[in-house]
Amino acid sequence: MESEGSDGRVGDDEQTDRYRHLIEHVQDAVVEFELVDQEPIVVSVNRSFVDVFGYDADAIRGQPLNEWVVPDWKIAEARGLDANTSSGEINYQEVTRETANGLREFLYRGIPYEDGVGSGGFAVYTDLTEIARNERRLKVLNRILRHNLRNNANIVAGHTTRLLAEFDEPDAATIESAATVERAARELERLAEEAGHIRRILQRTTDETVDIDVGTVVRTVVDEHRRRSPNAVIDVTVDDGETVLADDRLRYAIDGLVDNAIEHNPSEAPRVHVRLDDPTDEPDATAAEWAVLHVEDDGPRIPLNERDVIQDDEAISPTYHGSGLGLWLTELTVEAFGGELSFGVSDDLGGNDVSIRLRRP
Repeated sequence: MESEGSDGRVGDDEQTDRYRHLIEHVQDAVVEFELVDQEPIVVSVNRSFVDVFGYDADAIRGQPLNEWVVPDWKIAEARGLDANTSSGEINYQEVTRETANGLREFLYRGIPYEDGVGSGGFAVYTDLTEIARNERRLKVLNRILRHNLRNNANIVAGHTTRLLAEFDEPDAATIESAATVERAARELERLAEEAGHIRRILQRTTDETVDIDVGTVVRTVVDEHRRRSPNAVIDVTVDDGETVLADDRLRYAIDGLVDNAIEHNPSEAPRVHVRLDDPTDEPDATAAEWAVLHVEDDGPRIPLNERDVIQDDEAISPTYHGSGLGLWLTELTVEAFGGELSFGVSDDLGGNDVSIRLRRP
């Protein structure tokens, strides 16, 4: 083994030992191979490869890698990736590969190298199987639940109206029962809609946020709620031209808070105030970097356990999970933009003060 040279650089053998130590303890499955006529021949594998693929290191060493891990119907795909590696190109692709226990899904990275003797490379496999399966399950559940919730809610609401029409003079108890059923049906419809919004939040990346005019988004949301809840008194204090880094999904977060402030307020005329912090009220550095949007109301406080669940201070359980999806929708939206959701008490209205902190452009 070469020692450290006079110039302070580590010798080749020591570098190799360190590299081997690193590869051996990487949690991803790693294969080192040499290319023979564009065919990857296994030189070595790390422990994770043995654990994930289930093949003994001695058995696979010196063997064509594709014969062990590539299903027959994926050979053409694998050869294309090998050709890229042979030409010096780094590959990134999601692939299906064969293990001793069946097929699994991986993020494959093929990294070529030239060592002066021949060409070879590394195949790095990150196991995505459970993530991919969970995504598919959630997608199926989302489609089924949203479809069934919406359809059954419409059926319940329609039949309730029809049943009431059968009574010549329904008594107060009958009317109240029908109204309760109809409210529950509308709540199911709203849950289905919010579930769809959450899915859109989780599916889209936030790598390319843009400058969004907060005032425009707030007024669009508030106008919609004024039409839906004409008895509510909703004030807006947001200047034009105030922008944050987000995208069009920001309306979901604001809509969730305004909706929550109205729907959970027993008052016949709920009061809501949507305002943006005056930058002069905060330290210069904070005001320059962050905008804080408040949605205040005069309703009862959001229960502590619901606030704790949203902010990860309380585990989600059958008892503590939140009364709806509105706050979850807001939290997930704000989180997607690298912001923060917080809960307080409104000094002006006496109810909740739920604030969204987002980065300025």
